[in-house]
Amino acid sequence: MTPRHPLTPGRAGAASAALALVLASAATGSPVSAAGGEGADVPQGTVAYRSVAQFTTAGKPRDLLLHPDSKKLYVGSDDLPETTDVNESGLHVLDPADGKVRSTVGQAPGPTGTLGRRAVRQLLAPLPADGAVFLYPLRGIGTAKDGDAAAAGAWVAGAAVTHATAGLTPSTVLAAQGPVLSEVDTATATVKRSVTLAGGDTFAVDAARGTVWFTDIGNRRMYRIDAATFQVAATVELPAGEGFGGFTEVDPETGAVWVGLDSSVVVHDATGKRLGTLRGTGTDMPRAAGFDSTTHEAFVVWQDAGDTSQPGSDNDGTLTVHRTRDLQEAVKPVVLPGMHVQLGSAAVAVEPGGAAVFVSDPVAGRITRLERAASPKVTRNPADQAVTAGSRVSLTAEAEGTPRPTVAWQVSTDAGRTWQAVAGATSPAYTFTAALSDSGRRYRAEFSNDVGAGRTAAATLTVTIADPTTGGSGDGGSATTGGTGGTGSTGSTGSTGSTGSAGSTAGGSDGGSGGAGGSDGTSGTSGTSGTPGSTGGVGGGSAGATVGGGDHAAPGGGALASTGAAVAPLAGSALVLTAAGWVLMRRARARSTG
Repeated sequence: MTPRHPLTPGRAGAASAALALVLASAATGSPVSAAGGEGADVPQGTVAYRSVAQFTTAGKPRDLLLHPDSKKLYVGSDDLPETTDVNESGLHVLDPADGKVRSTVGQAPGPTGTLGRRAVRQLLAPLPADGAVFLYPLRGIGTAKDGDAAAAGAWVAGAAVTHATAGLTPSTVLAAQGPVLSEVDTATATVKRSVTLAGGDTFAVDAARGTVWFTDIGNRRMYRIDAATFQVAATVELPAGEGFGGFTEVDPETGAVWVGLDSSVVVHDATGKRLGTLRGTGTDMPRAAGFDSTTHEAFVVWQDAGDTSQPGSDNDGTLTVHRTRDLQEAVKPVVLPGMHVQLGSAAVAVEPGGAAVFVSDPVAGRITRLERAASPKVTRNPADQAVTAGSRVSLTAEAEGTPRPTVAWQVSTDAGRTWQAVAGATSPAYTFTAALSDSGRRYRAEFSNDVGAGRTAAATLTVTIADPTTGGSGDGGSATTGGTGGTGSTGSTGSTGSTGSAGSTAGGSDGGSGGAGGSDGTSGTSGTSGTPGSTGGVGGGSAGATVGGGDHAAPGGGALASTGAAVAPLAGSALVLTAAGWVLMRRARARSTG
């Protein structure tokens, strides 16, 4: 017997909230019906980022680069001051999934070519296939890849390099030595050309459009340098402020330049036209930005000032995500505990597609891995059903989300005003046997993960009484065959005859043969017994025609086919009629002879 569905009293969603969450990617593969339902706490499909791991295996991280080809996470690191017995500085190569160190390149040439332990301050560009170009103090330009015993490098002539980034060609980098910007050969550190500005701090390259944007925080302006002439083509005024600068980055997709200033981010398009300004929380200051061309989003890391005596300072930083087309917030800000600027600026690296984001915290000596998650979005709603009592009902619902959502079915007995969880119904398909009392009930599925919950539209169940004329199978046989015939009776003895003619037979073809009349006045022999069969009638002879066994009889051949009862009396009546016939025949002969 199939059990009916159990109900667990309680408020809607109580069962789903207790379900364990599964950290796997969603995959439905089923046809998508019209979307429906509602978000239980956040809109369906809401995107969020959550911290899933922290790596403390790469010293004091100063910069990050996720290699586009090898997919390895390169970390430029300094030495942790609290670990005096170990020097963690150098270029670390990590597995981005778990932070395990694949290798460390700690040696790089000094100004005279002598190898020594070197810190890595900036990661400038990826090398083809694997590896990175990096800046190390004070004027070193190095290259190395996973597994190298030491880095190759050369020193730029002149003052200390204050900022560097990828060059206009694959074989060059750009390096700033204060207000002097130079194009430098990567292998030899030879200066190919340079330009001197009124001042400068950070810069970014838009190689696709042949432009370099150089930010002068002290004079609150930005210079647009033409790559072909390597001269200033335009000057863009920046908003007045306190004079703190964070970063200058170019969105490679749109060419927009993002500049971190004090506690805001100012965005200009590729021509220098102001697009808008982003504000942080409290005293948080923007210190790093990264872009993803797949999601068309910008990722900004904000660090707290680290002075809790200032109003708004809470010692925590933030990761914000913005749509690059309109600068609107795409994801709810993510709190980064203990992230402040007292011991260095953070760095950020974004996996293509935005599935994972890495943020370095030099103060804590760690790298936080954050993963993209999305609240459930219903892709298939259960459909209304009309069934007869005792029938099986199957309701199906589907939803997508990251991590993969769990499901809990709910039922309402008051037209959707209140809902109860259905105990044990935690699969996308919910099947049960319908009872007449289920008619009018509504059913829905609630999908949940750690971002939120979403519910399907409700399906209504209609249950009716089964039609009795359709019948079912009975004990007497199937719905199309007759019952079992009875056993034919034994034929009675033939009557005494004067002429000794053969006695007639009584009984059916299936029930058995009648007895033969005796000759010369002797008694006839007994008829044979009829055998049980599916045909009935007098003596079990004619075909039966009952439908559905003993419960539902239909007109047909033998009236007694299902039981075979009263066959023996009928056989006896046949013999009486036969004997009466002989008497009438003898009287008729006597008159004819008289």
